[in-house]
Amino acid sequence: MSTTHGSARPTAGQAALGTAAGQAPLGAPDAGAHVAHRAPEPFTLHGRTVVPGVVEGEALVSHETISGWGGIDPAAGTIIERRHELFGVCFTGRILVFPGAKGSSGWSGFFQTTRLLGTAPLGMIFTVTTTKSALGAVVTRVPTLSDLDRDPVTTIRTGDWLRLDADRGVVEVVPRERRGPGD
Repeated sequence: MSTTHGSARPTAGQAALGTAAGQAPLGAPDAGAHVAHRAPEPFTLHGRTVVPGVVEGEALVSHETISGWGGIDPAAGTIIERRHELFGVCFTGRILVFPGAKGSSGWSGFFQTTRLLGTAPLGMIFTVTTTKSALGAVVTRVPTLSDLDRDPVTTIRTGDWLRLDADRGVVEVVPRERRGPGD
């Protein structure tokens, strides 16, 4: 590479971007400059009602299916499947967002037990409706949606605030960055 006055000559790509070697494109912030990031905007998802009702609460998102028998501790409302991404995490009083159920038909019985013991999730949102997940939602008696217009597992994040209106088939999502202190 040839140099002029001790500086490197820009490449064709850098010249096209209006930069010299080692410089940021025109209009781009300097590497050390502070860039303000905007919090994501609230959004709404639409789905199919499995169990009607309306609740508000914090989302707990699992990217993996959840097993009932051997996967949860109904007395504690905790995921106990050792290899699960949420191992040891409590779902009690949160809106559980997950792909669906796995395992035996006993899944619904384990989630019914969480209702009986007061450790159930506040609501459920799942991606795929199966007889296990639908029956589990019915016997748990919590507002539940499925078959949403966007994948809830990839669009909702743990800590987001949700208003789950299963009567209307709507989930209003307030990203966690938009929540005020103490929310």
